[in-house]
Amino acid sequence: MVLKKITMVAFSLQIISSVLFAQNKIGFVQSDRIRAEYEEFKDAESQLQLEYRQVNMRFNAMAVELDSIKQAFETQRLMSSPEWRKEKEAEIASKESTLQRFQVTMVGPEGELYKRQAQLEFDILSKVKRAVDKIAAAKKIDFIIDGSTSLLYGNPTHDLTDDVLLELRKYSVSDKKKTDSKN
Repeated sequence: MVLKKITMVAFSLQIISSVLFAQNKIGFVQSDRIRAEYEEFKDAESQLQLEYRQVNMRFNAMAVELDSIKQAFETQRLMSSPEWRKEKEAEIASKESTLQRFQVTMVGPEGELYKRQAQLEFDILSKVKRAVDKIAAAKKIDFIIDGSTSLLYGNPTHDLTDDVLLELRKYSVSDKKKTDSKN
């Protein structure tokens, strides 16, 4: 009798849980595919690479200038006055300090390039979030998960990546129209 009640309770719990979960609609998107196919991600990445190369060129030019000053100092050091040596040593120290500050302010963890990258990613991810929310509302989906990070298998009928990409491309077209109408 007790075994029959336990079996009945377990069976009832299975039915109740399947009914509860059957009402939730779940979908997934592949964020790595969105990152690879959405033009704004590519544009932002190439823009950041260009800015990084420009900063790197400026840094290298400053380093070359510092090296030439150091070499000139070393060749003339023994034949020059103590005042000239102190002046050149101060100039070298100042240039080294400027070079270090430049490096920290441009490519350090709180540098300009880091902030620029974070802002670009935030702007793009905001658009992705808005597109995902719109797709979820239109298709009445309760949960959308990122299939790129933890999904081992997903039924392709629940893959919403193409829908999100289509929605994002609509935003890009409307953004271009707004920009063109302002000019």
